[in-house]
Amino acid sequence: MKFARPALLASLLISSLAQAADLLPIDVYRDPNCGCCTNWIKHLEANGFKVTDHVEPNMSAVKQRLGVEPKLASCHTAVINGKFVEGHVPAEQIKALAQRSDLRGLAVPGMPMGSPGMEMGDRKDTYQVIGVNQQGAEEVIAQYPN
Repeated sequence: MKFARPALLASLLISSLAQAADLLPIDVYRDPNCGCCTNWIKHLEANGFKVTDHVEPNMSAVKQRLGVEPKLASCHTAVINGKFVEGHVPAEQIKALAQRSDLRGLAVPGMPMGSPGMEMGDRKDTYQVIGVNQQGAEEVIAQYPN
C-alpha cells in the first residue's frame, strides 16, 4: 500500500482549512418537525455558509426576540452578523445583506413553492424577499423567479 506524500497531505490540509475559513457563519433556528428547514440548510451549505443548526421547540419566542413581525413569519429563522433572515431567503440575498447597513433583516413570508428548500415538483410560486430597515419599514429587495 502506498501513502500520499507528506507535502501533498499538507497542501490538502491547508487548502481545506482555507476553504473552511471562507465560509460565512450563520445560526439557523428551526422547529424539530420541519423537513424543509433542513433542505434550506443544505442550500446554505452548498452556497458557502457554515451553519450552526439550533433545534428550537418555541419558534415564536425566537421570532419575537429578533423582532420578526408575524406577517413576515415562516418556518425557520436565521441570524447572521446580528441580522435576522426569516424563511426561505436565497443565499445570494443573504450574502448581499452584508452590504446593507440600513437593513436589520430579510424575510420570505410563508413557504413559497420553488424557493430554496421548497423545491418539490415543478411548481414555482412567485415570491418576494422583503427587507426590514432599522425603523421597521419594509421594502421589496428581490422578486423570484425574476
